[in-house]
Amino acid sequence: MTDFKDLVQLRRSHRKFTTEEIDAEDVKLIMRAGLMAPTSKSQRAWQFVVVDDPLDIEKLSDAKDLGSQFMKGAPLAIVVLGDPMQNDCWVEDGSIAAISMQYQAEELGLGSCWVQMRGRGLADGTSADIVIRGILDIPENLNVLCVLAVGHKADERKPQNEDKLKWENVHLNKFNG
Repeated sequence: MTDFKDLVQLRRSHRKFTTEEIDAEDVKLIMRAGLMAPTSKSQRAWQFVVVDDPLDIEKLSDAKDLGSQFMKGAPLAIVVLGDPMQNDCWVEDGSIAAISMQYQAEELGLGSCWVQMRGRGLADGTSADIVIRGILDIPENLNVLCVLAVGHKADERKPQNEDKLKWENVHLNKFNG
């Protein structure tokens, strides 16, 4: 197991994947990480749709105009959902679950990339939420936060550069801006 301090430095967004399928046990571990993520009031109110059908992943990549086309090459997509009427912290809870899944994927040697969908859409005004809801038969009460593209890395990314950390953005006791 990788030390967490190293895992944080190594995890980078990957947008290029090999065609190799992801092992079912690895998918289960990734989902386990999402399901174990902390939530507001321990509600665990998020929902996840795991998509491994290439045609559906291609359709998901077309749910917004910019920044999602690379998903067509991903063997796995995880749609993160929440119900704003059930949980006023659905965005925060879904975000924590998503990054937990991304760290688990990295620890398994897989690449991932968060694809923002909430508040995004197509030039004609159609929201990504509506597009994705139609593709995956998602009920009206659930909103789409993001899609995680996951796969075996087809590119190499350097670890985060320790020298470029913005320590000036960390304040002690009071904001010193």
